[in-house]
Amino acid sequence: MKQGLDAYQVLLTKAADGIREVGRFSDTEQWQFDWEHTYTRDEWLEQMPTLGALTKLPPNRLAEVQEGVGAAIDAMGGSFTLPYATVVVTAVRTDGA
Repeated sequence: MKQGLDAYQVLLTKAADGIREVGRFSDTEQWQFDWEHTYTRDEWLEQMPTLGALTKLPPNRLAEVQEGVGAAIDAMGGSFTLPYATVVVTAVRTDGA
C-alpha cells in the first residue's frame, strides 16, 4: 500500500505543518492502518456509479461498463480483495485550553 500513500504525503505533511505552526500541540505522529475488503460482484457493481469518471456517464454507458466489469469479476470467481490504508495525523494539545 506504500505506493498509493506517497500521493497523499504532501497533504499529510501540510496538515502536520499546520498543527506544528499553532504551537499548542506536541509533535505530530502519523498512524497508518492497513486493511482490506473482499467485494462481491454485486457489492462492487452497486458502488461503481459513485466512482470518479463513472459519475459522469449516461445510464446506458454506465450499464455497459458495469456489464464488462461484472463479467471480469465473475471470471475471477465472483469476488476480489482490495487493499486500503487509512492514515491519521495526530498530536496532543499541550496548552491546557
